[in-house]
Amino acid sequence: MTGIGENIHATAIIVDGIGLLFVGPSGTGKSALAFDCIAEARISGKSAALISDDRVIISRQNGHIIGHGPASIRGLLELRHSGIVRMEWVEQAPLHYAIMPVVSAEADRLPPEHEQFEVARDIQLPAIRVPRPVRFPLSHIFALIRSV
Repeated sequence: MTGIGENIHATAIIVDGIGLLFVGPSGTGKSALAFDCIAEARISGKSAALISDDRVIISRQNGHIIGHGPASIRGLLELRHSGIVRMEWVEQAPLHYAIMPVVSAEADRLPPEHEQFEVARDIQLPAIRVPRPVRFPLSHIFALIRSV
């Protein structure tokens, strides 16, 4: 896939060069989890920015999976029940992992090994499940990335 790309329902951020795509149905906490990860990154001195909230355009460019947002919502993130906030953002960035928020009580204790998430037609990313709520979501995600 090249060119414009496929517009999907997701939220994407980049932290220290690692692109995280938060996926799942509406109301599962994608935006809140992304916001928490950006806040945790900044507290710990890591660089972090929003790529796009709610809609992410996915494409392949030079062998990389790239995410960017529609112009109308650039730099905006919805904090459900609180409002829409402006965030530091980047126009586009490579995506490396699909982050799947899960309700702890409803999920299996261990996910399938080498789980992949199909983010767009013929595009998959390694999946990381993150229980909601979790105290330090970015630390949780990075611990799982390092253990692979």
